[in-house]
Amino acid sequence: MAQPLSDLIAQGRGLVPADLVLRGGQVLDLVTGEMVPGDVAICGDTIVGIGSAYEGREVLDVSGLTLVPGFIDTHLHIESSLVTPLEFDRCVCPRGVTTAICDPHEIANVIGVEGIDYFLEAATRTVMDIRVNLSSCVPSTEMETAGARIEAEALVALKDHPQVIGLAEMMNYPGVLMQDPGVLAKLEAFRGGHIDGHAPLLSGKDLNAYIAAGIRTEHEATSAAEAREKLQKGMRVLIREGSVSKDMVALSPLLSERTSPYMCLCTDDRNPLDIAEQGHLDHMIRWMIGQGIPVLAAYRAASLSAAEAFGLKDRGQIAPGKRADIVALEALAECRARLVLAGGRVASAEAFAAREEVAPVGRGSVRAPKVTAASFRATSNAAETHVIGILPGKILTEHLIEEVPPEGGEKRADPGRDLAKVAVIERHGRNGNIAVGFVRGFGLQRGAIASTVCHDHHNIVAVGVSEADMALAATRLSEIEGGFVVAEGGTVLAELALPVAGLMSLEPFEIVEARLKDLRAAAKGLGVVLDEPFLQLAFIALPVIPALKITDRGLVDVEAFEIIG
Repeated sequence: MAQPLSDLIAQGRGLVPADLVLRGGQVLDLVTGEMVPGDVAICGDTIVGIGSAYEGREVLDVSGLTLVPGFIDTHLHIESSLVTPLEFDRCVCPRGVTTAICDPHEIANVIGVEGIDYFLEAATRTVMDIRVNLSSCVPSTEMETAGARIEAEALVALKDHPQVIGLAEMMNYPGVLMQDPGVLAKLEAFRGGHIDGHAPLLSGKDLNAYIAAGIRTEHEATSAAEAREKLQKGMRVLIREGSVSKDMVALSPLLSERTSPYMCLCTDDRNPLDIAEQGHLDHMIRWMIGQGIPVLAAYRAASLSAAEAFGLKDRGQIAPGKRADIVALEALAECRARLVLAGGRVASAEAFAAREEVAPVGRGSVRAPKVTAASFRATSNAAETHVIGILPGKILTEHLIEEVPPEGGEKRADPGRDLAKVAVIERHGRNGNIAVGFVRGFGLQRGAIASTVCHDHHNIVAVGVSEADMALAATRLSEIEGGFVVAEGGTVLAELALPVAGLMSLEPFEIVEARLKDLRAAAKGLGVVLDEPFLQLAFIALPVIPALKITDRGLVDVEAFEIIG
């Protein structure tokens, strides 16, 4: 509930004690770049004073600390953290992330609007502020089988929810350019509001047209040249550093005090193991400052610029009238939170424990056909083979052509050439499709790995050099309601159950972190060379990211936007 204006004014003037005072620190002003000494006075969830001495009903000593606005993750899928929204809150809010702008299209692709409703309900319970962009592409294309379909009418029914910002990433950029009626209906419904972009490698007149459709942001730029063109054409560029998509090295040289008002930070997809080992947005800020990015530019991109880009005028600066999202740091360059306030509330163990639980949804969502080793045969009489080429640290892939001579009418994996089989199994109970192809870049020498985290349709995806182990891993996923599995020699070596729509665990994030360590070690034991093999595996099946992908309907040439086999 909003505080009475009379209380805000009286406490701001110091006529009565403020509800809370942070005493002894200094504020980094993200407009001028200057340090402002003095107390910070807070009434309810709102800052009412800085730069003066205040009395408070409660006083927190922040002597020697620098106060910065809470960080805003401008684009992510909380499902890809592999934990529920409440566990994500507990995981990243103490690191300074006080606002997360999420697109729940992972769960929406499995169970539809019910999944979005689940996130909207969770957003009313968390310590941090979760804002939702409504999923624009469910499914992402017509070249995959998803568990649900969401059209413009269903999105319009949700657009006035107080936690909703606008329309989430418009991944179907060919649909925009070709004026697909369903795509245009969604753009029209949110015209004049916020619409997120998703246009990897798009440039020139096609980019002009895409932006002219009302699309405002872009997190898929993977080079400074691509990001520069998008900035010049009016898009806000979100620098992304996830568990797989790592664009910070390529894009951070473009971040300066001049460009920072128009650049933001996001993670897109980051799991608890990487958060524990490196951090979240705090990791990005630390790294960029360490590389010589101006301190003001880094912190501005993390909060004020993000707030402005997404129309959140009530935050992003420690100033009177702004939401009391505050991070107290010992050193700006280190970016390690000593104290975090979200909406005037300390992000403490007690605050997280006091939250009301949200009932899980999407149980029993893995309804895949039974598979055997024979399900993964690749029959052919031609040696020429389309192969998905993994690019470590990117969700872009190469479209390779390799010679894989058939033996008895069947093509087999060849670990000596780093050629593994990849398969996608429809798991929503719709048609039982199974598609098989080849991939290079995992380094797999034995066994198989499999997952139900498979963007964005979230069917089962498996990579292996043993068809029997691929079948074992896929079968085990059905038994545990989805998740990750590593198998070798007829034995499951490691697993993580994700029973909430096959995407999220019901365990605390610390347990998920431990399971991910086991999975990573098991995968490396099979020869896997990728730092994050499971999320890299998930993106093999996303048919809106160039160049070659695979869905349950076959190999997809993304640049031609067609199924090729």
